Amino acid sequence: MSPFVRRVPSKSGATVVQVVDKTGGKYRIVKHIGSAHTDAELAAKMAEAREFLHPEQGVLDFDAVDSASVGQAAVLGPKRSGLLIDVIRTVYDRLGFNVVDDNVFFQLVLARLVEPTSKRDSIRVLNEIGANPPHYNTLLNSVARAHDRKYRDRIAEKCYAYAESTGGVTLCLYDVTTLYFEAEKEDDLRKVGYSKERRVDPQIVVGLLVDRTGFPLEIGCYEGNKAETHTIIPIVKQFQDRHGIADMVIAADAGMLSSKNLRDLDDAGLRFIVGS
Repeated sequence: MSPFVRRVPSKSGATVVQVVDKTGGKYRIVKHIGSAHTDAELAAKMAEAREFLHPEQGVLDFDAVDSASVGQAAVLGPKRSGLLIDVIRTVYDRLGFNVVDDNVFFQLVLARLVEPTSKRDSIRVLNEIGANPPHYNTLLNSVARAHDRKYRDRIAEKCYAYAESTGGVTLCLYDVTTLYFEAEKEDDLRKVGYSKERRVDPQIVVGLLVDRTGFPLEIGCYEGNKAETHTIIPIVKQFQDRHGIADMVIAADAGMLSSKNLRDLDDAGLRFIVGS
């Protein structure tokens, strides 16, 4: 499992911040960040831990928003978190995602951006940044509504429009990853298969098509035992059909290399760059 940030309460009442990974059901400390006794100290320790995980990570240009102010808001805690929420809301609206008129859905997106976690734990995240979270059942209803009203299709259209306006989609890159579940039994989707993390838990396979800058364009979810080579063609065809595109170059790694895939891409009139 990739390293992640963990917060642990200490006997003295402080909160210990660590960067850990989990192997064989046991936590291993990668880096001990330190203890925090106040909200401000905790925010600073969390920021230090994230910087350790993602050094020099690229930052979106927020134009008039001063990045130093954003950093200060993170350190000062919930009282200044309104700035963080405003920045995320501005980018969300600028990308056109407000085509989905659902504030509960936005709150779920907000929580995932601040700290990726479960839906239930998202309520804690929203509380910590002063976002007045909805009831847990309301969050669940929003997820069901997102499926029924096809939010993914609406957002995919806006992702495509943004990519077209910032460099085009003549070159797209495709790759997959696996996400495991700590579940004892398989179901129709979560199945034991080849794990990139070398685990034997039920998992799913996620495929992602991005533009040349890494901006997401199309996503797919498959059974955990599905071979990587069987995912690229459905994703590319789904993207083509959605936007009526014919002229593209697809870049992928050796995991996608099969004569059938290359033939199908060629038959679709697409050019390709495949690692070997």
